[in-house]
Amino acid sequence: MIFTSGSVMAGKPVFELVIRDHLFYPAELVVPAGKKVKLLISNEDDTPEEFESYELNREKVILGGRKTVIFIGPLKPGVYPFFGEFNMKTAQGKVIAK
Repeated sequence: MIFTSGSVMAGKPVFELVIRDHLFYPAELVVPAGKKVKLLISNEDDTPEEFESYELNREKVILGGRKTVIFIGPLKPGVYPFFGEFNMKTAQGKVIAK
């Protein structure tokens, strides 16, 4: 987990998520419960991938070699799975709100 607070917009914690070889890194992302957070997602693959989570109510296609931002929360404590729609067998992860 990479937590950046130096250049945070409006006091929102920033967490980085990387897509590489059709996998999410880190596969488990621990975020603070009760706070809105910013996910900075970088797709290092040449092919597009979709960040999707029913529990987080988010769905976003990230083209190969591109970055995107997704805001989530505030979340209740718990586990929120996400997956890559285009590589569901390998691109799996979860947000853990504590």
